[in-house]
Amino acid sequence: MARTGNIPSFPGNGLDSAPAGSTLAFDTRATTRWDTGLIAFLWDVKRVGHDRHITLDTQSLPAPMRQLLDLLPDVPADKPAPRKKRLPFLETIGTHTLDGLTEIGTVAGLGAMTVKGGFLALTGRSRMRFVDLLTDTTNAGPYALLIVGIVNFLVGAILAFVGAVELQKFAAGIYVASLVGIAMVREMAAVMTAIIMAGRTGGSYAARISTMQGNEEIDALNVFGIPTSTYLILPAVLSLVITMPFLYLYGCLVGMLGGFVVAISMLDITAAGYFHQTVTSFGIGQFIFAFIKSIVFGAFIGLTSCRIGLKAGRSAADVGIAATRAVVVGIVGVIAIDAIFAVIADVVGI
Repeated sequence: MARTGNIPSFPGNGLDSAPAGSTLAFDTRATTRWDTGLIAFLWDVKRVGHDRHITLDTQSLPAPMRQLLDLLPDVPADKPAPRKKRLPFLETIGTHTLDGLTEIGTVAGLGAMTVKGGFLALTGRSRMRFVDLLTDTTNAGPYALLIVGIVNFLVGAILAFVGAVELQKFAAGIYVASLVGIAMVREMAAVMTAIIMAGRTGGSYAARISTMQGNEEIDALNVFGIPTSTYLILPAVLSLVITMPFLYLYGCLVGMLGGFVVAISMLDITAAGYFHQTVTSFGIGQFIFAFIKSIVFGAFIGLTSCRIGLKAGRSAADVGIAATRAVVVGIVGVIAIDAIFAVIADVVGI
């Protein structure tokens, strides 16, 4: 039957007259030759009998036939879901735009709840534990001094080296101090520190919260009525808001030190002259502007990292995905916010 393709099909109503719960047996004593077509027919009988709650007695079948039939399930597997059709180009752009705006609104709402929790913490009515704030602040501040110092020192040294090579051609080597001072105070210290914290602290926040999501600890907090915005997110965001300005100032100092080392070793500049040129190259307004910018960077990194951790899946792989996504979003967002601040500084005249 299988060779000729004439495999008979068992009708779906073939066992309607059989009472439910009965047993169906076969007499195969006269069967000498058979192929897979008979197996396909018996499988149809087995499936119809399963739907009618009729048991198929396979003990009367030959052993090879019984073994092949036992390999087949009682119910055929479900058909795979059809592939989703790709949306038109403009519709795809619109969908991603709406999803992005929704996510921005969610993060803004999370930020509003965090600010409210901060005010409640000042009055002692918040669910935030100060031991959590102290732990997060320690991890985001003192433990980050080494990597922040190394990166900013090297950035200041690179700026001084590039500036010295070019400014020496015009006998203006003294202005290397101004170049390094303005660049570090206005842009590089704040941006590089924020990028470091996005990769170091933001990724750890996302991984921690996504792990809690997988362990159902977030569900437990919701069951007990403990808001995650004040219990988990508030200490994480506050720790970055508190430490980022101080890390920025530390980065400025170390970056200028890196520029000083390179300038003294390459140029005929005294330490007093370099210090005087650095102090007179920028005003307090640029310090204040970058100080505010670092606070915004810290709040942005904390909120987005926690949000990514909260929306992560519950598997072990989702923890790594959440951490990676938090780092990418943090770095890109920091650069985008810095561009916005650059436009504001130009409008204000700083």
